Amino acid sequence: MGDSLMDGVTSIMLLPDDCLCFIFNFLDCRTDRESFGLTCHRWLNIQNLNRRSLQFPCSFGIVGPSSLSQSCTDINSFHLYRILARFQQLEYLSLSGCVEILDSALSYLKPYGLKLQTLCLDCCFKISDYGISLVGDGCPFLTTISLYRCSITDTGLEALANACLALRHVNLAYCPCISDSGLRALSQGCRELQAVKISNCRGVSGVGLRGCSSTLVYIDAECCNLEPEGIMSIVSGGGLKFLNIASLSCSNFRNGLEAIGNGFAARLKILNLRMCRSVTDASIVAIAKGCPQLQEWNLALCHEVRVLGWASIGSNCHNLKKLHVNRCRNLCHQGLQALRDGCKELSVLYMNRNSRISDTALELFKLYRCNVEIKAEEVMSIGPNWDGIDYDEST
Repeated sequence: MGDSLMDGVTSIMLLPDDCLCFIFNFLDCRTDRESFGLTCHRWLNIQNLNRRSLQFPCSFGIVGPSSLSQSCTDINSFHLYRILARFQQLEYLSLSGCVEILDSALSYLKPYGLKLQTLCLDCCFKISDYGISLVGDGCPFLTTISLYRCSITDTGLEALANACLALRHVNLAYCPCISDSGLRALSQGCRELQAVKISNCRGVSGVGLRGCSSTLVYIDAECCNLEPEGIMSIVSGGGLKFLNIASLSCSNFRNGLEAIGNGFAARLKILNLRMCRSVTDASIVAIAKGCPQLQEWNLALCHEVRVLGWASIGSNCHNLKKLHVNRCRNLCHQGLQALRDGCKELSVLYMNRNSRISDTALELFKLYRCNVEIKAEEVMSIGPNWDGIDYDEST
């Protein structure tokens, strides 16, 4: 090496590993990073040691049984061992759709998972409570986990909550065996929790979130069997900014949603009540008065909201920017006028043609509120991504 330098001959191959690592980390193009590892075994090892994330082709979005590619379904325990042994600095790992992965494979996380912060196991149908307990043992610093459509129960969730105290984002959507007992263990054990998805968890009433941390700002509980006491528990932390309780399964709910406006949800910015067909004016009035920071509110298919409810929204929702009223049977010209005269920050109104609203009333709305865009489209999902939520005490 010394002779080469003296002869004036230099080569990038003479650089020490730490310099090569520095260069590699400045490569922001995926192709360049892959080419780096093809240079020689030494550079391949540097590439392996610097890889921070790994996901398979079917892991780029929510997967279902019909979208699982053969390359994903064939990945087994041996493959996972080789992956973890090769890439020992992983912070993000997605095994979503790897349906052949067994509980035993997750035991390899113990020697190699200490730096793992995000783990996605969506549609890993053969993972049970035992496998989740192995995740807890191997990944104590985990902050995000997605268990969409996994067959875990409260036992596995409790083991995870006891081991991974730093959890912030948890996706339990379509986990049919989860109940309030598991949610209680999660909310009480993980006091930095920021986002929880429990949509289509039919065994959840909401009471398991009673006394949750004020850091919990995002809850997606669409199509759950929530009860009035459960709603009170969901907002009990006082920090909620996004709440989705669309398609409430409880048919005898009536005024139970008034709890949202009791003062604990004063920081709420996005509320999805789509298809909550039994929500009444009393609930709408309470929410409009108790949630002054609301910026987007989905009331599509809320048929029991009448003039009193619309008037309250117009009078109290001074920060509302987007309002969804698609297919609301009792939105009439008086209700539309109340929205027209109030909601000064409104910029988008999602509304279909309505037989109870005359052409004259609609044209008057457009005349007086020409800055409001009226869209006929019906939006099914609103709000930010669950795993991109960050708790900010100042907002």
